[in-house]
Amino acid sequence: MKNMFLNNSDGKNTAIKQKILGFCVNDGDYSIAELSKETNTSIPTITKLVGELIEDGYLKELGKIGTSGGRRPSIYGLNPDAGYFVGVDVSKTHVSLAVSNFKGSIIDYKDDLPFCLESTEQSMYDLCAFLKKYTDSLKIETKDILAYGLNLTGRVNRETGHCFSYFLGEDMLPADILEEKLGAPVFIENDSRAMTYGEYLCGMGDNVKNMLFMNVSWGLGMGMILDGKLYYGKSGYSGEMGHFPFLDNGIICQCGKVGCLETGASGLAVHRIFMEKIKEGKASLLSAKYARGGEITLNDILEALAEEDVLAIESVEEIGSTLGRAIAGLINVFNPELVVIGGRFSIAEEYLMLPIKSAINKYSLNIVSKDTVIKFSKLGKKAGPIGACMLSRSHLLGII
Repeated sequence: MKNMFLNNSDGKNTAIKQKILGFCVNDGDYSIAELSKETNTSIPTITKLVGELIEDGYLKELGKIGTSGGRRPSIYGLNPDAGYFVGVDVSKTHVSLAVSNFKGSIIDYKDDLPFCLESTEQSMYDLCAFLKKYTDSLKIETKDILAYGLNLTGRVNRETGHCFSYFLGEDMLPADILEEKLGAPVFIENDSRAMTYGEYLCGMGDNVKNMLFMNVSWGLGMGMILDGKLYYGKSGYSGEMGHFPFLDNGIICQCGKVGCLETGASGLAVHRIFMEKIKEGKASLLSAKYARGGEITLNDILEALAEEDVLAIESVEEIGSTLGRAIAGLINVFNPELVVIGGRFSIAEEYLMLPIKSAINKYSLNIVSKDTVIKFSKLGKKAGPIGACMLSRSHLLGII
């Protein structure tokens, strides 16, 4: 498959081709007449460029569409057989993986595979071997993988390739190491931003133009779709909502600051609140384990929540109220059509949603919030790796 973006001899036509592919990525299939209207380009020129995209393997003719009369026009869409994208979502001790075809259909997904990525060059080599073994198991040849998307936590600058959670040195970038070993472009993203894009294209997004995504996991992150585009900010560090100086609780955050929203609205906060309550002698399904001196993990609390443990419910409701108050402020600022609650705590469902909505009703301006819908993620745990697939495709095509 020829990559026209690596040999840009005709900037104007390349820009139009990118627009064509962007429309097909975001909105599906088009006729020549529709593409001509959307790109404000003559039908002969669009016909020529679509033909070139078909020849290069990006598009394919999908048949005729019905009309009320006259000749039925052909429609064109992304060619699913053009190649594959591999999405990699990294957590502390596991990775989740997804593979999509060029059209964006997910052909494989693997959840929580044991792997601990460290801030060393050798660990990056180990990740390459891990990914190669995975794609080999799917019988996907290296030449057919067009790009990889890698989601990392914390501050990630997509433009420079730096990630401060996995900092190897000013001149040693994770993407460079991975690209050399994997033989394909590697695009590094912040995990919350990738989840946002996955939800936007494949989940609850449904053509909304303004969407906020809250990644409620051990920490708290956010991604933003503003006017139909993923928002990065000046240096690529947008979305650090967890470190908004929101609380007057005197608690030191993981970032070293005091009073960050994350200290009161995250998995970390749930764990702290739960442990404070159980130490006070409040009853829980986990009381016996605590009395024995056993370690109580966040997973234990989530499992207790699923069993309708009152102490776990109270702890989740407390962070839900804090998060809802923060979301109310975001709604007042951004006036979004949709706010999606995702991440690990989306499984808390109504135990989290009810206090969020109650706080939004209390603290947001009704004239602003009345048009905002609050929903849980449709993709759930898959949002990260699927978003990595979708982002790597959009970055490769230059449409984001």
